[in-house]
Amino acid sequence: MKKFTKLALVSSLAISANAMAMQAMDDASLGATTGQDGINIGIGISKIEIEKLFIHDNDGYTTPAGVVAGQAGYGGAGPAAAGAIYIKGNGTGTTATNGIVIGANYGGVGGTEFLLPSRNLADLQIDSDAGGGNPFINIAAQVSGLDINIGEIGVVASGDVPAADATTIRRGGKGTENAILTGLSVKTGPMSANIQLGAAPQGAMIKLNATMIGGLTITDLGILDNSTKQGTGDGTAGNRKAGVIHLDSIQVTDKNSRDLKLNQSISVFGEEGADKGYVRIVSTSGAHDTYVKGIHLGSKAAASIGDMEIQGMQTYFSPAAGQYVPGAIITIRGH
Repeated sequence: MKKFTKLALVSSLAISANAMAMQAMDDASLGATTGQDGINIGIGISKIEIEKLFIHDNDGYTTPAGVVAGQAGYGGAGPAAAGAIYIKGNGTGTTATNGIVIGANYGGVGGTEFLLPSRNLADLQIDSDAGGGNPFINIAAQVSGLDINIGEIGVVASGDVPAADATTIRRGGKGTENAILTGLSVKTGPMSANIQLGAAPQGAMIKLNATMIGGLTITDLGILDNSTKQGTGDGTAGNRKAGVIHLDSIQVTDKNSRDLKLNQSISVFGEEGADKGYVRIVSTSGAHDTYVKGIHLGSKAAASIGDMEIQGMQTYFSPAAGQYVPGAIITIRGH
C-alpha cells in the first residue's frame, strides 16, 4: 500500500486540480493582501495526459557470480541488455490511448469536497530566510484531491538511444511487451507538504503533515502472470490470456477512521565514501485500516472469492537492536 501512496503523493505535486490560469503574486501584492512578504503561486491546470512513460535500465540484469541455471537469481545466458518499465494505454476507459490521465477528484459533497478552496492544482507560499547564518527557502504547498488513472504497466526491451542528428528524442521500447499490471485508478483527498531548500531546519527536505480527507482509494488493479499465456493470448481457443489477480477496489484509512493522515519526512543523502547517495522516506503516520473489495482469481470476469479486511495494521522500524518505533523507513538508491 505504501508504494501506491508514494505514487499518489509524487503525482499530486505535478498534476492539476481544476481549470484556472497560472498566477503569481510579487512581494508587494502579497504584502497588500496577507500582510507579509514572500511569493504566492497558484497553479491551475484542468487535466494532464501522458501518452507513454518509460524508465530505462541501461545496463540490464547480469546473473550474479556463482549462480547457475535453475537457482534463484539466474538471469539466463547472454549479455545483459537494456530494458524498460513502461506505462501505456490499456485500450479501455479513461486510459484507452494514454498511459496516465490525471485530473481533479470531483467526488464528495457537491463535487468540491476534495478540492482546495481556490480550485487550483496547488497553492504555494514561498519565503526565503537568513536562517541565523544558514539560509534556506521555505515552500508551503497545498494540493487538491486528484483522480489518477494509470494504464498497463509492464517491461520491454529498451529502444536504441536516438542519434545526435535524429529528428526526435524518443527512445521507447521494442520487441515483446510483458504486462505486469493491467492498470489502476487512484483517488486522493487534499494534501499539504512543506519543502525547504538550502538549509533544512525542519530536519528533512520535504515534510508531509496533513490529513487526506476520504482516505486513499485504488480501483481496478489487476496483477498479471504472463507465464500462463499461450499463443496470441487473445482468449480464443488455444490462445489463453495471461492469468490475472483482479481487485475491484482497495481503501486505506487511519485506524477506525474515514480519513488518512500523512506524516512523512523525505531526505536526499549525498555521497560519503563508497556510498553514492540515496533518498530516504520516514513515515510515522500510525496504524491503518485496509479494505479490499472483490478479489477475482484468473480474470476480472471470474467470480469473486469475497472481500478482505485488515484492521489496525501498524509497522515498526528499529533504530537500534531491540528497539521498535512505529512507522517505516524506505530507502531508494541506484545500483
